[in-house]
Amino acid sequence: MAALQRFPFRKLLVFWLFLLSAVAYLDRTNVSIAGSAIRAELQIDNIRLGWVFSTFLVGYAAFQIPGGWLACRFGPRRVLTAGLLWWGVFSALTVFVGPKLPHALAILIAMRFLLGAGEAVLYPASNQFISHWIPVSERGRANGLIFAGVGAGAGLSIPVLTWLISLYGWRSAFWFSAFVGIFVGLLWFLLATDFPKQHTLVSREELELIESGRFIQKSGPEPVAEQAGLLRSSVDRRSVTAMTMSYFCYGYVAWIYFSWFFIYLAQARNLDLKTNAFVSMIPFLAMTVCCLAGGGISDWLSQVWNRRAGRCGLAAVAFFLTAVFLVIGSQVRGTIAASLILAGGAGALYLSQSSYFSISADIARERAGVVAGLVNMGGQIGGAVTASLTPWIASRFGWSSAFVFAAVLALVGGLLWLVVEPGRAQT
Repeated sequence: MAALQRFPFRKLLVFWLFLLSAVAYLDRTNVSIAGSAIRAELQIDNIRLGWVFSTFLVGYAAFQIPGGWLACRFGPRRVLTAGLLWWGVFSALTVFVGPKLPHALAILIAMRFLLGAGEAVLYPASNQFISHWIPVSERGRANGLIFAGVGAGAGLSIPVLTWLISLYGWRSAFWFSAFVGIFVGLLWFLLATDFPKQHTLVSREELELIESGRFIQKSGPEPVAEQAGLLRSSVDRRSVTAMTMSYFCYGYVAWIYFSWFFIYLAQARNLDLKTNAFVSMIPFLAMTVCCLAGGGISDWLSQVWNRRAGRCGLAAVAFFLTAVFLVIGSQVRGTIAASLILAGGAGALYLSQSSYFSISADIARERAGVVAGLVNMGGQIGGAVTASLTPWIASRFGWSSAFVFAAVLALVGGLLWLVVEPGRAQT
């Protein structure tokens, strides 16, 4: 027990949030990987398949702020557990959709909406946890690790789910996702507490380190009236508004990879299933590496220079690099070269990821879940738009035009970071 107490327990819980993040993106990319088989079975085109992709994100976006409120009200431990059980149930229910089911497409869309609504609690609740457990000086690295789960989950899901689908059909991907989600959710409930002072494995030294590094120190959830007041004020604040708009641009670009990159390589680059499974992993590996690196760089720059450079400057540069990679990669003829360059765009984008949620935790403090939900809502709206708009642009003007349009939005997202003030706390 003494050895366990000497271990920085907050780092284990951050790692577990990395796993939850990976599972969340397993649940999001499974429908993209299974998309060709589902499209063939239901006899739908890419536009209607895009509706399936978009509807998940509509549900996800719509429940970001309620998810943040729930995390503030009931704590991240219970809210995340309930969310994971919810994901597992609706992933499992997806397998019953088929051509013999009346209104199969409408039912599939409804299930994806409800799955998205359940997943909406993940990052608001994670940010609430960060504001309770992680000192300000460690938040970039902590968020970097949590969001590295995005690339890890999406990247590793491609070979695993492709293998399962090739052997057992597309429904096996959803059974697998359901089992993994429920398993890690129950373990999270056993491992975590809402506050470090509640955990028996947190040493006195670690508790003092955490409490001394936080902006404010409270031992219970905020009253509902105060949370609602913060939500109204944060909507009007320049920094939160700019981050939400920038995250819309971020979500638009990111979801080209999550929704359409696998299909783009199959249709535009004519890759077979096995080669596609390998090549499609590259952007997600880049996301994982750069998300971890971005969190570390952000904390380092914040300490040796200032938080504006570490949070805002890094994010702006990352967006500009993303735009460059997207434009160049969309014009290259060679499949492998194009994939590597476009992967560079995905990696550059994820250098900025930790900045959004580190600043949300910094300026919102105990109400971090609500503000994180608001910012994340912008990203998911962007993802919902790209899920439907990208196939339309590709069908009318070609895939290169779809990537160039995303590059324009990346430039806009970078410019918005120039008006964010990372040091202004909510009152």
